[in-house]
Amino acid sequence: MTQLLKIAVLGASGYTGADLVRLALSHPQIEIVALSANAKAGQGMAEIWPHFSHAKLPELVRAEDIDFAQLDFVFGCLPHAASAALLQQIEGPRIVDLSADFRLKSAATYADWYGLAHPAPAMLAGAVYGLTEFARHALPAARLVACPGCYPTAALLALLPLANAIRPANITINALSGVSGAGRSLKESNLFAEVSEAVAPYAVGRHRHMPEIEQELATAFGEPVAISFTPHLLPMNRGELETIIVELRDGESAASLRALLAARYADEPFVHLLPEAVAPATRMVRGSNHVVLNVFADRIPGRAIVIVAIDNLVKGSSGQALQNMNIMAGLPETTGLEAAPLFP
Repeated sequence: MTQLLKIAVLGASGYTGADLVRLALSHPQIEIVALSANAKAGQGMAEIWPHFSHAKLPELVRAEDIDFAQLDFVFGCLPHAASAALLQQIEGPRIVDLSADFRLKSAATYADWYGLAHPAPAMLAGAVYGLTEFARHALPAARLVACPGCYPTAALLALLPLANAIRPANITINALSGVSGAGRSLKESNLFAEVSEAVAPYAVGRHRHMPEIEQELATAFGEPVAISFTPHLLPMNRGELETIIVELRDGESAASLRALLAARYADEPFVHLLPEAVAPATRMVRGSNHVVLNVFADRIPGRAIVIVAIDNLVKGSSGQALQNMNIMAGLPETTGLEAAPLFP
């Protein structure tokens, strides 16, 4: 393919929007045609994101002022509800949405967890859940792709290949995330003095990513699944690590779970099973689209511990969005995402 794909990023003033722009600048087949940020319309990207001072980027505009007819792809990096309300009005370009609006298949479940009626329920049935490694068959023909949340991305990559080897009951996920996962809006709880030198759980017992994880696990297990999920905020900018405790089916072991993950991800460009006894860490994936995971035996018989690490803004958001777009457009899915993790 020689013709550049013309894209727009809606919500370019947020962390996910900015990281998508960062990655798109290195993508050889992308032309960034429009960037929106309604509250900052008229400003240049470098005014709000100094790390783009070297880049020639379009000025921020209101989303309503974009000529969508000229575009091949639109990336929605807007908050939930606002995203669906706008995207349902767009005709023509294909859509990769990074909000929560099209991840859940049930409008009633969405209303229960997000506290409002779904703005575009008619679009839910046609949305492809874009966990890339498990959605390749549906992505080429998709018009609307819903990128998974960061926590579900890590949890599902760790658990889906194990569905026949673990029990659906008593799955416990302890998740740790950098502050960027909470977004860029001004919140007292995200101030430096509040976050530094501290670790705190939040949304205990009712985080909005829980139904998303349960929805996809229920499909894999063939029965309803209820998980225990507790997220924690860490004093770091980006990165995510999940420690998942599972109960084994009869005859299974930590070694057999490792074998399943090794077989499933042997040819994956971004998902990597670490050597035996090596624990995943966020520093292994920072700034990249890579995933590292491993399995450990629990001292309690019949259980195992699965640990997985991702960068919440890349594989957990904008990187996976570009990976999906690549497949939708018939490009090698690694295009623009080849960068190695950043360390230290």
